Amino acid sequence: METSSGRHSDSPDASGALRLMEEAYGFLHSAALRTAASLRLADLLAGGPRTAAELAADTGTDGRTLHRLLRLLASRGVFREDEAGAFGLTPAADALRTDIPGSLHSAVLLLTDDMFVRPSTDLAESVRTGESAFPRVFGTPFFRHLEGDTAARELFDAGMAAFSGPLDDAAAAAYPFPQRGTVVDVGGGRGGLLRSVLLRHPGLSGVLFDQAPALRKPLLAARQELEGRWQAEPGNFFARVPGGDVHLLKHVLPDWSDDDCVRILRSCRRALAPGGRVLVIDAVPEPGNAPHPGKDLDLLMLTALGGSTRGPAELGALFARSGLRHVRTLPTPGFASIVEAAAG
Repeated sequence: METSSGRHSDSPDASGALRLMEEAYGFLHSAALRTAASLRLADLLAGGPRTAAELAADTGTDGRTLHRLLRLLASRGVFREDEAGAFGLTPAADALRTDIPGSLHSAVLLLTDDMFVRPSTDLAESVRTGESAFPRVFGTPFFRHLEGDTAARELFDAGMAAFSGPLDDAAAAAYPFPQRGTVVDVGGGRGGLLRSVLLRHPGLSGVLFDQAPALRKPLLAARQELEGRWQAEPGNFFARVPGGDVHLLKHVLPDWSDDDCVRILRSCRRALAPGGRVLVIDAVPEPGNAPHPGKDLDLLMLTALGGSTRGPAELGALFARSGLRHVRTLPTPGFASIVEAAAG
Protein backbone atom coordinates (compact mmCIF):
# COMPACT_ATOMS: atom_id res chain seq x y z
CA MET A 1 0.00 0.00 0.00
CA GLU A 2 1.39 3.42 -0.92
CA THR A 3 0.94 6.32 1.53
CA SER A 4 0.43 10.03 0.68
CA SER A 5 4.16 10.56 1.11
CA GLY A 6 4.88 8.00 -1.58
CA ARG A 7 6.15 5.39 0.86
CA HIS A 8 4.70 1.93 1.07
CA SER A 9 3.00 0.76 4.25
CA ASP A 10 2.45 -2.77 5.46
CA SER A 11 -0.45 -1.68 7.69
CA PRO A 12 -3.88 -3.16 6.85
CA ASP A 13 -6.60 -1.02 5.36
CA ALA A 14 -8.48 0.75 8.17
CA SER A 15 -11.94 -0.38 7.07
CA GLY A 16 -10.73 -3.96 6.73
CA ALA A 17 -9.18 -3.88 10.18
CA LEU A 18 -12.40 -2.57 11.72
CA ARG A 19 -14.41 -5.27 9.97
CA LEU A 20 -12.03 -7.94 11.22
CA MET A 21 -12.31 -6.75 14.81
CA GLU A 22 -16.10 -6.65 14.55
CA GLU A 23 -16.05 -10.29 13.48
CA ALA A 24 -13.74 -11.14 16.41
CA TYR A 25 -16.24 -9.61 18.84
CA GLY A 26 -19.02 -11.85 17.52
CA PHE A 27 -19.12 -14.05 20.61
CA LEU A 28 -20.06 -10.98 22.69
CA HIS A 29 -22.89 -10.10 20.33
CA SER A 30 -24.28 -13.61 20.74
CA ALA A 31 -23.90 -13.49 24.53
CA ALA A 32 -25.63 -10.11 24.71
CA LEU A 33 -28.53 -11.37 22.62
CA ARG A 34 -28.91 -14.43 24.84
CA THR A 35 -28.92 -12.26 27.96
CA ALA A 36 -31.66 -10.05 26.52
CA ALA A 37 -33.72 -13.13 25.67
CA SER A 38 -33.18 -14.68 29.10
CA LEU A 39 -34.31 -11.46 30.80
CA ARG A 40 -37.29 -11.17 28.42
CA LEU A 41 -36.48 -7.52 27.77
CA ALA A 42 -38.55 -7.48 24.59
CA ASP A 43 -41.66 -8.49 26.55
CA LEU A 44 -41.04 -5.66 29.01
CA LEU A 45 -40.79 -3.15 26.15
CA ALA A 46 -43.98 -4.26 24.40
CA GLY A 47 -45.86 -1.33 25.93
CA GLY A 48 -43.35 1.28 24.77
CA PRO A 49 -39.82 2.58 25.45
CA ARG A 50 -38.38 2.39 28.96
CA THR A 51 -35.08 3.34 30.54
CA ALA A 52 -32.46 0.86 31.60
CA ALA A 53 -33.13 1.79 35.23
CA GLU A 54 -36.81 0.93 34.86
CA LEU A 55 -35.99 -2.37 33.17
CA ALA A 56 -33.41 -3.16 35.83
CA ALA A 57 -36.00 -2.74 38.57
CA ASP A 58 -38.21 -5.33 36.85
CA THR A 59 -35.43 -7.81 36.10
CA GLY A 60 -33.37 -7.58 39.28
CA THR A 61 -30.29 -6.42 37.42
CA ASP A 62 -27.86 -3.51 37.77
CA GLY A 63 -29.13 -0.46 35.89
CA ARG A 64 -25.76 0.81 34.67
CA THR A 65 -24.69 -2.61 33.48
CA LEU A 66 -28.03 -3.27 31.79
CA HIS A 67 -27.65 0.05 29.95
CA ARG A 68 -24.30 -1.14 28.62
CA LEU A 69 -25.89 -4.34 27.36
CA LEU A 70 -28.75 -2.49 25.69
CA ARG A 71 -26.38 0.07 24.16
CA LEU A 72 -24.44 -2.66 22.40
CA LEU A 73 -27.56 -4.38 21.13
CA ALA A 74 -29.01 -1.06 19.96
CA SER A 75 -25.85 -0.44 17.95
CA ARG A 76 -26.60 -3.69 16.11
CA GLY A 77 -30.25 -2.98 15.39
CA VAL A 78 -31.65 -4.98 18.32
CA PHE A 79 -33.50 -2.32 20.39
CA ARG A 80 -33.16 1.42 19.84
CA GLU A 81 -32.18 4.17 22.28
CA ASP A 82 -34.06 7.46 21.89
CA GLU A 83 -32.89 10.98 22.75
CA ALA A 84 -34.34 10.68 26.25
CA GLY A 85 -32.23 7.60 26.96
CA ALA A 86 -35.13 5.13 26.81
CA PHE A 87 -34.93 1.91 24.84
CA GLY A 88 -37.62 0.63 22.51
CA LEU A 89 -38.29 -2.25 20.19
CA THR A 90 -37.03 -2.61 16.64
CA PRO A 91 -38.32 -5.24 14.19
CA ALA A 92 -35.48 -7.52 15.30
CA ALA A 93 -36.24 -7.00 18.99
CA ASP A 94 -39.95 -7.48 18.38
CA ALA A 95 -39.20 -11.01 17.18
CA LEU A 96 -37.81 -11.73 20.68
CA ARG A 97 -41.22 -11.22 22.30
CA THR A 98 -42.73 -14.41 23.66
CA ASP A 99 -46.35 -13.34 23.19
CA ILE A 100 -46.43 -13.04 19.40
CA PRO A 101 -46.95 -15.62 16.64
CA GLY A 102 -43.65 -16.61 15.08
CA SER A 103 -41.59 -15.59 18.12
CA LEU A 104 -37.89 -16.42 17.81
CA HIS A 105 -37.31 -16.30 21.55
CA SER A 106 -36.85 -20.07 21.94
CA ALA A 107 -34.72 -20.22 18.79
CA VAL A 108 -32.32 -17.61 20.15
CA LEU A 109 -32.04 -19.43 23.47
CA LEU A 110 -31.33 -22.69 21.63
CA LEU A 111 -28.73 -21.31 19.22
CA THR A 112 -26.87 -19.53 22.03
CA ASP A 113 -27.06 -22.47 24.46
CA ASP A 114 -23.99 -24.34 25.69
CA MET A 115 -24.93 -27.33 23.54
CA PHE A 116 -23.94 -25.26 20.49
CA VAL A 117 -21.59 -22.66 21.95
CA ARG A 118 -19.16 -24.99 23.69
CA PRO A 119 -18.53 -27.24 20.65
CA SER A 120 -17.94 -24.14 18.52
CA THR A 121 -14.94 -23.22 20.66
CA ASP A 122 -13.34 -26.45 19.42
CA LEU A 123 -13.94 -25.62 15.75
CA ALA A 124 -10.25 -25.85 14.90
CA GLU A 125 -10.16 -29.51 15.90
CA SER A 126 -13.32 -30.20 13.88
CA VAL A 127 -11.69 -28.56 10.85
CA ARG A 128 -8.62 -30.77 11.34
CA THR A 129 -10.60 -34.00 11.74
CA GLY A 130 -13.86 -33.32 9.91
CA GLU A 131 -15.69 -34.62 12.96
CA SER A 132 -18.15 -33.16 15.46
CA ALA A 133 -16.66 -31.51 18.54
CA PHE A 134 -19.70 -32.38 20.65
CA PRO A 135 -18.51 -35.81 21.90
CA ARG A 136 -15.13 -34.33 22.87
CA VAL A 137 -16.80 -31.53 24.83
CA PHE A 138 -19.81 -33.34 26.36
CA GLY A 139 -18.56 -36.91 26.35
CA THR A 140 -21.42 -38.25 24.23
CA PRO A 141 -22.94 -37.61 20.76
CA PHE A 142 -25.49 -34.83 20.40
CA PHE A 143 -28.72 -36.81 20.20
CA ARG A 144 -27.65 -39.23 22.93
CA HIS A 145 -27.05 -36.18 25.13
CA LEU A 146 -30.62 -35.05 24.46
CA GLU A 147 -31.93 -38.49 25.46
CA GLY A 148 -30.37 -38.11 28.89
CA ASP A 149 -31.17 -34.44 29.53
CA THR A 150 -34.88 -33.62 29.64
CA ALA A 151 -34.34 -29.85 29.84
CA ALA A 152 -31.99 -29.89 26.86
CA ARG A 153 -34.49 -31.97 24.88
CA GLU A 154 -37.33 -29.57 25.64
CA LEU A 155 -35.19 -26.57 24.68
CA PHE A 156 -34.13 -28.30 21.46
CA ASP A 157 -37.71 -29.13 20.46
CA ALA A 158 -39.05 -25.67 21.32
CA GLY A 159 -36.09 -23.91 19.71
CA MET A 160 -36.30 -25.91 16.49
CA ALA A 161 -40.04 -25.26 16.27
CA ALA A 162 -39.41 -21.53 16.64
CA PHE A 163 -36.41 -21.53 14.31
CA SER A 164 -38.26 -23.27 11.51
CA GLY A 165 -41.77 -21.99 12.28
CA PRO A 166 -41.66 -18.96 9.94
CA LEU A 167 -40.79 -21.33 7.09
CA ASP A 168 -43.71 -23.71 7.59
CA ASP A 169 -46.51 -21.79 5.90
CA ALA A 170 -44.16 -20.36 3.29
CA ALA A 171 -43.09 -23.87 2.26
CA ALA A 172 -46.66 -25.17 2.34
CA ALA A 173 -47.67 -22.35 -0.01
CA ALA A 174 -44.65 -22.57 -2.32
CA TYR A 175 -44.99 -26.22 -3.35
CA PRO A 176 -47.89 -27.57 -5.49
CA PHE A 177 -48.98 -30.44 -3.27
CA PRO A 178 -51.38 -33.03 -4.76
CA GLN A 179 -55.07 -32.72 -4.00
CA ARG A 180 -55.24 -36.19 -2.44
CA GLY A 181 -52.77 -38.48 -0.74
CA THR A 182 -50.62 -38.91 2.38
CA VAL A 183 -47.88 -36.52 3.46
CA VAL A 184 -45.25 -37.91 5.84
CA ASP A 185 -43.30 -35.38 7.90
CA VAL A 186 -40.08 -37.35 8.46
CA GLY A 187 -38.24 -36.22 11.59
CA GLY A 188 -41.00 -33.64 11.85
CA GLY A 189 -40.62 -32.80 15.55
CA ARG A 190 -43.71 -31.00 16.76
CA GLY A 191 -45.22 -31.03 13.27
CA GLY A 192 -45.41 -27.36 12.37
CA LEU A 193 -44.80 -27.97 8.69
CA LEU A 194 -47.31 -30.82 8.47
CA ARG A 195 -49.88 -28.62 10.20
CA SER A 196 -49.40 -25.88 7.60
CA VAL A 197 -49.60 -28.34 4.71
CA LEU A 198 -52.82 -29.94 5.95
CA LEU A 199 -54.46 -26.59 6.70
CA ARG A 200 -53.72 -25.37 3.17
CA HIS A 201 -54.66 -28.63 1.47
CA PRO A 202 -57.85 -30.12 2.97
CA GLY A 203 -57.78 -33.22 0.75
CA LEU A 204 -54.51 -34.49 2.25
CA SER A 205 -53.88 -36.65 5.30
CA GLY A 206 -50.63 -36.78 7.21
CA VAL A 207 -48.25 -38.78 9.39
CA LEU A 208 -45.96 -37.07 11.88
CA PHE A 209 -42.94 -39.36 12.18
CA ASP A 210 -40.13 -38.90 14.71
CA GLN A 211 -38.64 -40.38 17.84
CA ALA A 212 -41.13 -40.70 20.67
CA PRO A 213 -39.82 -37.82 22.85
CA ALA A 214 -40.26 -35.34 20.00
CA LEU A 215 -43.92 -36.32 19.55
CA ARG A 216 -45.10 -35.47 23.04
CA LYS A 217 -46.52 -32.02 22.21
CA PRO A 218 -47.59 -32.02 18.55
CA LEU A 219 -48.80 -28.67 17.27
CA LEU A 220 -51.48 -30.32 15.15
CA ALA A 221 -53.40 -31.44 18.23
CA ALA A 222 -54.47 -27.86 18.92
CA ARG A 223 -56.36 -27.56 15.60
CA GLN A 224 -59.80 -29.15 15.76
CA GLU A 225 -60.26 -28.86 12.00
CA LEU A 226 -57.38 -31.34 11.55
CA GLU A 227 -58.89 -33.99 13.80
CA GLY A 228 -58.93 -37.37 12.08
CA ARG A 229 -56.60 -36.25 9.28
CA TRP A 230 -53.26 -37.02 10.88
CA GLN A 231 -51.53 -39.45 13.19
CA ALA A 232 -48.26 -39.50 15.08
CA GLU A 233 -45.99 -42.48 14.62
CA PRO A 234 -42.73 -43.00 16.53
CA GLY A 235 -39.82 -44.67 14.85
CA ASN A 236 -36.28 -44.55 13.50
CA PHE A 237 -35.94 -43.08 10.01
CA PHE A 238 -32.71 -44.99 9.42
CA ALA A 239 -34.68 -48.26 9.55
CA ARG A 240 -37.97 -47.31 7.89
CA VAL A 241 -40.45 -44.52 7.37
CA PRO A 242 -44.21 -44.76 6.80
CA GLY A 243 -45.47 -45.03 3.24
CA GLY A 244 -46.73 -41.87 1.59
CA ASP A 245 -47.11 -39.79 -1.53
CA VAL A 246 -44.94 -36.91 -0.30
CA HIS A 247 -42.13 -37.24 2.22
CA LEU A 248 -41.00 -34.02 3.90
CA LEU A 249 -37.45 -33.64 5.21
CA LYS A 250 -37.22 -30.20 6.76
CA HIS A 251 -33.96 -29.40 8.60
CA VAL A 252 -33.15 -33.11 8.85
CA LEU A 253 -30.27 -33.84 6.47
CA PRO A 254 -27.90 -31.13 7.81
CA ASP A 255 -27.77 -33.04 11.11
CA TRP A 256 -26.12 -36.04 9.52
CA SER A 257 -23.09 -37.24 7.58
CA ASP A 258 -23.37 -38.04 3.87
CA ASP A 259 -23.62 -41.78 4.54
CA ASP A 260 -26.36 -41.26 7.13
CA CYS A 261 -28.25 -38.95 4.75
CA VAL A 262 -28.18 -41.68 2.11
CA ARG A 263 -29.68 -44.12 4.64
CA ILE A 264 -32.49 -41.65 5.41
CA LEU A 265 -33.17 -40.92 1.75
CA ARG A 266 -33.19 -44.63 0.89
CA SER A 267 -35.78 -45.19 3.63
CA CYS A 268 -37.93 -42.52 2.02
CA ARG A 269 -37.35 -43.96 -1.45
CA ARG A 270 -38.50 -47.42 -0.34
CA ALA A 271 -41.67 -45.99 1.23
CA LEU A 272 -42.65 -43.70 -1.65
CA ALA A 273 -45.91 -44.41 -3.45
CA PRO A 274 -45.65 -44.61 -7.28
CA GLY A 275 -45.10 -41.10 -8.60
CA GLY A 276 -44.30 -39.85 -5.10
CA ARG A 277 -41.90 -37.09 -4.17
CA VAL A 278 -39.31 -36.37 -1.50
CA LEU A 279 -39.06 -32.69 -0.52
CA VAL A 280 -35.83 -31.58 1.15
CA ILE A 281 -36.48 -28.22 2.80
CA ASP A 282 -33.25 -26.62 3.93
CA ALA A 283 -30.89 -23.71 3.50
CA VAL A 284 -29.11 -24.49 0.21
CA PRO A 285 -26.08 -22.21 -0.17
CA GLU A 286 -25.01 -21.46 -3.73
CA PRO A 287 -21.33 -21.27 -4.69
CA GLY A 288 -19.71 -17.83 -4.44
CA ASN A 289 -18.91 -15.16 -1.87
CA ALA A 290 -22.42 -13.89 -1.12
CA PRO A 291 -23.61 -14.26 2.48
CA HIS A 292 -26.11 -17.04 3.07
CA PRO A 293 -27.58 -18.38 6.33
CA GLY A 294 -26.65 -21.86 5.20
CA LYS A 295 -22.97 -21.01 5.46
CA ASP A 296 -23.36 -20.12 9.14
CA LEU A 297 -25.48 -23.18 9.83
CA ASP A 298 -22.91 -25.33 8.09
CA LEU A 299 -20.28 -24.75 10.78
CA LEU A 300 -22.88 -25.11 13.52
CA MET A 301 -23.78 -28.51 12.10
CA LEU A 302 -20.12 -29.47 11.83
CA THR A 303 -19.19 -28.73 15.42
CA ALA A 304 -22.37 -29.97 17.10
CA LEU A 305 -23.43 -32.88 14.94
CA GLY A 306 -20.77 -33.63 12.35
CA GLY A 307 -23.25 -32.80 9.56
CA SER A 308 -23.39 -30.00 7.02
CA THR A 309 -25.65 -27.82 4.90
CA ARG A 310 -25.32 -28.81 1.28
CA GLY A 311 -25.36 -26.96 -2.01
CA PRO A 312 -27.15 -28.11 -5.17
CA ALA A 313 -24.32 -30.35 -6.40
CA GLU A 314 -23.91 -32.04 -3.02
CA LEU A 315 -27.64 -32.74 -2.70
CA GLY A 316 -27.68 -34.10 -6.24
CA ALA A 317 -24.92 -36.53 -5.33
CA LEU A 318 -26.86 -37.74 -2.28
CA PHE A 319 -29.97 -38.26 -4.41
CA ALA A 320 -28.02 -40.27 -6.97
CA ARG A 321 -26.65 -42.57 -4.25
CA SER A 322 -30.16 -43.04 -2.86
CA GLY A 323 -32.01 -44.02 -6.03
CA LEU A 324 -33.55 -40.56 -6.42
CA ARG A 325 -33.18 -37.82 -9.02
CA HIS A 326 -33.38 -34.08 -8.60
CA VAL A 327 -36.54 -32.69 -10.19
CA ARG A 328 -36.41 -28.97 -9.36
CA THR A 329 -35.59 -26.44 -6.68
CA LEU A 330 -38.22 -23.96 -5.56
CA PRO A 331 -37.45 -20.81 -3.55
CA THR A 332 -39.42 -19.73 -0.50
CA PRO A 333 -39.71 -16.23 1.02
CA GLY A 334 -37.47 -17.41 3.86
CA PHE A 335 -33.87 -18.59 3.99
CA ALA A 336 -34.62 -22.14 2.81
CA SER A 337 -35.40 -23.74 -0.54
CA ILE A 338 -37.57 -26.73 -1.45
CA VAL A 339 -35.52 -29.33 -3.31
CA GLU A 340 -37.81 -31.86 -4.99
CA ALA A 341 -36.65 -35.40 -5.79
CA ALA A 342 -38.38 -38.40 -7.35
CA ALA A 343 -37.55 -42.04 -7.80
CA GLY A 344 -34.68 -42.32 -10.25
